[in-house]
Amino acid sequence: QVQLVESGGGLVQAGGSLRLSCAASGRTFSGDAMAWFRQAPGKEREFVAGITWSGITTWADSVKGRFTVSRDDAKKTVYLQMNNLKPEDTGVYYCAARLPPRTPMSRGDEYAYWGQGTQVTVLS
Repeated sequence: QVQLVESGGGLVQAGGSLRLSCAASGRTFSGDAMAWFRQAPGKEREFVAGITWSGITTWADSVKGRFTVSRDDAKKTVYLQMNNLKPEDTGVYYCAARLPPRTPMSRGDEYAYWGQGTQVTVLS
């Protein structure tokens, strides 16, 4: 079992920055792909960014150039640095872990573990 706990969400003005953290506990971490998803009110969950066990990263087009995903395997933590935030970035951000091999990182339904989410609100 792997437990994931997100933190770092909050209220920020447009153009501001936030850094989300996802702390993992339990069996394994360094060998797992990790990803961030978000869900805005009334909308479906969407992929934001992901990082493989080897450090390969991928992002949604909507956040490319503004968000950075990284991981610290010693701390069992994955980060999402969000810069130049926009009101449309508002939503609950979820951390996800453990993806079957050769599965696209955007496939939310394929992740084995999820955190409880952290709210990000960007004011215009």
